[in-house]
Amino acid sequence: MKIPPILRRINHNMLKIWRSADQVARAKAVETIEYEVEELDNIFGIIVLGAFIGIASPPIQLTLELIPVMEKEFETMIGKVSTAHDPLGELFSVLSID
Repeated sequence: MKIPPILRRINHNMLKIWRSADQVARAKAVETIEYEVEELDNIFGIIVLGAFIGIASPPIQLTLELIPVMEKEFETMIGKVSTAHDPLGELFSVLSID
């Protein structure tokens, strides 16, 4: 039995729509997971370095062992502390205004 050309086009168009929807769903899933990983990193940083912002923290031995792993978060925190008194300076440094 021969399939009519109209049915082939319909099938082809439905497959294109399905593939596009699949790509969008996968992209949104990846974006959501990346956001969650970033937030978990932030939470972990707050838990480990909480003593710097006034919340209870784990034992100091554990914190000292984890500091090399958290170098990026530690540098960000120190940078925020140093620019906390000058928010306009931080804004200008982000915008590269001389």
